[in-house]
Amino acid sequence: MAPLIGRRMRKGAATTAVAAAAMAALTASQAPGFANSDHGDRNREQRAGEAPAPDDTPIDGGSSYHTDLPPLVTPDKPGSSIDLPGLPGGSSTKPEAGIPASVLAAYKKAEATLRESNPGCNLPWELLAAIGKVESGQAGGGNVGADGTTVSPILGPVLNGDGFALIKDTDGGAYDGDSRHDRAVGPMQFIPSTWASWGRDGNGDGEKDPNNVYDAALAAGGYLCANGRDLSVKADLDRAILGYNHSREYLNTVLSWFEYYKRGTHEVPDGTGGIPSGNDSGSGDKGKDPGKKPGKGGGKGPGKGQENDAHTLPKPDDEPDTTTPTPPADGNEGTPGTGTPTPKPPTTPPSTPSGTSKLTTVGAKELSTTAGTEFDRSPRVKAVNTAGKPVASARVRYEILGDTDTRFLGLVKSATVLTAADGTAIAPKLLAGEKTGTFTVRATAVGREAAPVEFTATVKARTVPQADALARIGDKKLTARTGASFADALTVKATNKGKIMADVPVTATMITSAKDPKPNDKGPYFLDDKGKPVRTLAALKTNGLGRLTLPEILTDDQAGTFLLRLTAEGGAVLDIELTVTQAPAA
Repeated sequence: MAPLIGRRMRKGAATTAVAAAAMAALTASQAPGFANSDHGDRNREQRAGEAPAPDDTPIDGGSSYHTDLPPLVTPDKPGSSIDLPGLPGGSSTKPEAGIPASVLAAYKKAEATLRESNPGCNLPWELLAAIGKVESGQAGGGNVGADGTTVSPILGPVLNGDGFALIKDTDGGAYDGDSRHDRAVGPMQFIPSTWASWGRDGNGDGEKDPNNVYDAALAAGGYLCANGRDLSVKADLDRAILGYNHSREYLNTVLSWFEYYKRGTHEVPDGTGGIPSGNDSGSGDKGKDPGKKPGKGGGKGPGKGQENDAHTLPKPDDEPDTTTPTPPADGNEGTPGTGTPTPKPPTTPPSTPSGTSKLTTVGAKELSTTAGTEFDRSPRVKAVNTAGKPVASARVRYEILGDTDTRFLGLVKSATVLTAADGTAIAPKLLAGEKTGTFTVRATAVGREAAPVEFTATVKARTVPQADALARIGDKKLTARTGASFADALTVKATNKGKIMADVPVTATMITSAKDPKPNDKGPYFLDDKGKPVRTLAALKTNGLGRLTLPEILTDDQAGTFLLRLTAEGGAVLDIELTVTQAPAA
């Protein structure tokens, strides 16, 4: 998914070995917490409202991408040290760490939105920043307007099959200005056909615009979270990035920037962000670099069949060479290595607190709500070590156990969340279904043998609205002829102590008389949902205004005066006369 404009600025000591050393240092420093080598057994149900991952259409059609890497400083010897923002001795204001204000705001807004709608994904905004860096150089250095829309188009190369995929026009040139072939568009480089499936409105203006950094960032986040991925799990993180662009070099480049941005970033004014090498405009047509040819040092990153020669990483632990983890998001298959040995990161596991970590309950262990509503509180636990100190960035898995249709937000039965700096992990919101009863929510420390924590949750029956009075609206006499129907509708109003009552259950029955209210077997009748005559209807409710209009009332061949009785939940009763006259003979 990307326009191709940058080239690596690595000479001399900045070889693959240096890149490997940088990545080793980056990957060796993991946040303290529970061991993250055990990925757990996550529920993979599709998130509600989420589009499925595409089967074959890449996001940018195999376009090229920026290949600049984070800065490496080696004052003594190759691989002896790195200078990254936030590291001791490093500078927190390095220009490469600056992200334009609107672009940075878009990434953080997308993270917050997906934390609410898909909390089990654990999408970090720094991942969007890393992808935005290699895709468009952070929207061409933040060359966006006040609403986050790019000042000028950011377009990938024409996808006409010449060095890239062949994708004929799908949008009539509406997004990419090309009515013959598609091109990747915008800060996150979506081709029009992919945007049609994944486009989102990230800034709330009612439009889905791939040229708007808020819309594009949210759409990219939704794609990365597809298929129930938990991006706090390394294997899922790799699959998500490879799904965006199935190239090993692309994965390495994105991971390099991802780790770099996690070390620290700072905001810079829009339009002043760093521009990848080979791009002298920061906007406009990203598929062109006058006087340069792809793969010849002209500032273009690898497209299909091209190679990226630095920051090479080993394949993800659980992915064999012949396996495609997910369909490529941009159709960029990458190429084999050039013969340079692939450096491997250190095998020393990240440091963890000494002793056995455990989970403790925070707040109430018993939760309850009414059917069809949200629980007021979510289960929450705290991860602590043997000294009782909080453990940050630990993975906690919440599961719903028992016979219930209650689900977490996203309509899933399990979700994995990370603990905050104070060690607390809050489960996603619980949404009660219609099934009443008690069930269990279990919290488990992923990758640890600490005892799980269980919460008891109860769903109570809905409170049924009641009425102490029913009154007819209108006083016109209701008459009809035999073998016909009543022309005038019958509407009543339900109240309780003078207050209008909505959703009050009402039963309508044709009865023989007020003194002997037995169901009548002749005279006026209703039709049930199968079209059969019935003289009792029980599935009736008042609307939001407390009113109920009865279905059509029909007549048989019996003339006379009949009685309809309406009974409301709460005891209200109303009898209404129905007069049927004999129809003239044919």
